[in-house]
Amino acid sequence: MKTWQIKQIYYTCERLLDNDDIRVMMKGSNMVKVRSSRWQKSRNLRLLEDGLTVWCESTKSSLTEVECVREGCQSEALRPLSGSVPENQCFTVIFKGTRKSLDLLCHCKDEALSWVRGLRTLKERVSSMTQKEKLDQYPAQFPISDQNQDGKMSYDEVKRLLQMINIDLSEQYARALFKRCDRSGDGRLDHIEIEEFCRELLRRPELDSVFRHYSSNGCVLSTAELRDFLGDQGEDASLNHAQSLILTYELNDWAQKNQLMTQNGFTMYMLSAENDVFNPDHARVYQDMTRPLAHYFISSSHNTYLTKDQVTSASSTEPYIRALNQGCRCVELDCWDGDKGEPVIYHGHTLTSKVPFKEVIQTIAQYAFKASPYPLILSLENHCSVEQQAVMAKHLRTILGNKLLSKPLSDKPLKELPSPEELKGRILIKGKKHTPHLAQMAKTSSCASFSSSSDDELASSSKNTSKKDPAKVSSGGLVIKPGKLPELSDLVVYCKSVPFHGFQNVSEKPPNEMSSFSESEALRLIKDSGKLFVRHNSRQLSRIYPSGQRLQSSNYDPQEMWNCGCQMVALNFQTPGEQMDLNQGCFLTNGRCGYVIKPSFLCSPTSNFNPENTGGGPGHIPTQLTIRIISAQQLPKINTEKASSIVDPQVWVEIHGVAIDNAKQKTQRIDNNGFNPRWDCTVSFQLQVPDLVLVRFVVEDHDHTSKNDFVGQFTLPFTSLRTGYRHVHLLKADGSSLSPATLFIHVKVTRKGVPIKTVSERMAFAKANA
Repeated sequence: MKTWQIKQIYYTCERLLDNDDIRVMMKGSNMVKVRSSRWQKSRNLRLLEDGLTVWCESTKSSLTEVECVREGCQSEALRPLSGSVPENQCFTVIFKGTRKSLDLLCHCKDEALSWVRGLRTLKERVSSMTQKEKLDQYPAQFPISDQNQDGKMSYDEVKRLLQMINIDLSEQYARALFKRCDRSGDGRLDHIEIEEFCRELLRRPELDSVFRHYSSNGCVLSTAELRDFLGDQGEDASLNHAQSLILTYELNDWAQKNQLMTQNGFTMYMLSAENDVFNPDHARVYQDMTRPLAHYFISSSHNTYLTKDQVTSASSTEPYIRALNQGCRCVELDCWDGDKGEPVIYHGHTLTSKVPFKEVIQTIAQYAFKASPYPLILSLENHCSVEQQAVMAKHLRTILGNKLLSKPLSDKPLKELPSPEELKGRILIKGKKHTPHLAQMAKTSSCASFSSSSDDELASSSKNTSKKDPAKVSSGGLVIKPGKLPELSDLVVYCKSVPFHGFQNVSEKPPNEMSSFSESEALRLIKDSGKLFVRHNSRQLSRIYPSGQRLQSSNYDPQEMWNCGCQMVALNFQTPGEQMDLNQGCFLTNGRCGYVIKPSFLCSPTSNFNPENTGGGPGHIPTQLTIRIISAQQLPKINTEKASSIVDPQVWVEIHGVAIDNAKQKTQRIDNNGFNPRWDCTVSFQLQVPDLVLVRFVVEDHDHTSKNDFVGQFTLPFTSLRTGYRHVHLLKADGSSLSPATLFIHVKVTRKGVPIKTVSERMAFAKANA
């Protein structure tokens, strides 16, 4: 390894080397990798010198890919070993996205504890790294061969480094920069010269231009000049705020002491989360949480137990953990009779594997409120016999305990649904409520169906149900035999599933009654009776589920359902793509708690809002959104197997909202530059119903002969979009961070010819014009 690499790596890790756990990890440990009770292999794990990468049998894992670390036998592979191996010697590394977790058994408890603590320490360090630390570390992440073993790099080696960090400089510029940095003139760069070369590459001329526009001398910003910049950004333009930013981001002691900001300090501030395009005030719960449940969009998952497709994939507790950790507030459980009297969860009549109902409920009990304190809804699709329904009810009561809501909050007649605030920390059951009328049916027939789904879903599921087994009638059928106490039915309180029979007498319907709609039926209702659907959803909960034909667990467009106020728009969380990007963007706001309050025009039972016709009326606030895509920074390589392959990036800006607002525009492509491409391209959109708009930024690798490759994206509500010069911190396809990859943009919002800078100004304007 080169001298300059060692210096840079140890510079970033010097504080970690004093940590006993990190030293154990760097020394390496021999462990047992566990996939099942039968598959167990000896593996050596070691933390590499960069402090970010764990090596395991020729496989490298970055700490940036780690979601969390669990102690003990808390995974499906390790749980069966509980009791036969010491739990304090086991741990599981959970990765982001769809990558399989790593289950490990150490030879002693101290070694396991060191790895658990060490991994958590490193993960916390990665999450708290400043953009400068990420930028400084970027070139050092790639091994460079030193053919002469003299600690220096030739021009050819430098060129190879440039390809690795996804930049293809022109030959003329690259040689000129190399020559300028070669102080010794020997045609090779030592570690000091390499650092200078990297600093030149990391320069941001577009940021320098903004800096010079506000600086009177081009060298520093005074507190007053920084305050002027903040005012144009639509932020707190007080001297106190400007001074606090200098104290936080300025790296030069002399400048900080004299309350000045240099170009370096300005760059650090502009790259920080404090200057993100997403309003940081919306990263906490800031909305009114005391309104009825029907007034909120609720993050909802479909077939939550599946890891991939609907036919052959594994059923697991892991998707529940991932969904709940993302703030999902409605999960689905498809319940069937299992062996030894214990119900199981899987996709019935398919080859998907089975997971015990009890394990799923235990998992839900553990993770229900880690990401959000607000109510969690369990949508039970029940195909079990009466005997195993009783087992389900027992597990729900004993495992969930007082978290389970089993009776109304009040004895008073229900006029509207309770609020998320009133239901904080409670788990609600969604299903068919036992009624005296249906009880009478049970007396005159062999069974009665208590469905938690719509009639369409019921009919569809019945086609696939064996005629020889009438006890398994429908998707969500609670089968009650004569004289049997309907235990599960008693747990249904505020989410009583009923078939949908039209929009008549909306105001007379009990607010705790809700219906489920297939995506096709929901779209038909939106098209034919959009205004009535909006009014219905102002009081009643609606759940939308994907078509049964989506065998690969693909998703529909959730925006169309949100436009008419549907609350529980259920998606396959295991399937990345545009639809899940929109879902993540919608629920990014309000602290990612899984509840986002609907615009006021979707909450009135007399609303005249029609999502299919928005030429005026409620929610119609003509707004001009102008975005200048200036540049990108450190986009990842797509073809990592080919060193010479360089990204040709182009950017799409997409508007997702009511039909009249849907639009997208793109920049030109930049050939052979994923490191610091620059577009300076302006796109503009005329929005009619901005309160329903999601803005999606997508970066693609342009290809002449095939479909463009996805590089990264970021989606957020228009109401959380900040004006001025901002950085967009890109995400991977699975929704995890793509750091340090960013877009640098400028945002301008105008309404009725008046520029609106701050989010609060926009909200006040919308309220005044509602």
